[in-house]
Amino acid sequence: QMKFDFTLEDVNNLLNTGEIPNLWAHDERLDITEKARVIAKKDGRTALFNHGTADRLYDFFVEKTNFIVHIVLAMSPIGGSLRRKMRMFPSLVNGCTIDWFGRWPEIGLRTVAEKFL
Repeated sequence: QMKFDFTLEDVNNLLNTGEIPNLWAHDERLDITEKARVIAKKDGRTALFNHGTADRLYDFFVEKTNFIVHIVLAMSPIGGSLRRKMRMFPSLVNGCTIDWFGRWPEIGLRTVAEKFL
């Protein structure tokens, strides 16, 4: 059970914009942009390497990380909690693939266990 909704707010922001606002201190963000400049050169993005502003380099960093970051959430649909969270954080619906898993029959559990164990 998730105890703090601010965690879901951060996940919602990640799904919506690709970043968490104010996550990095100013000096950390500068370090990120300089490292992104090096990666831009390796990727052949010479215009970004030569003339990229700090904001454009940071956007490049967000673009690169969004490509490799995956988020997995597991929530119980019991009660109104899930419905309330989906209304409060719409990216949980718009930016996710939702798989609903119901109760597994005993034979299914046994077959999977025998095959993989």
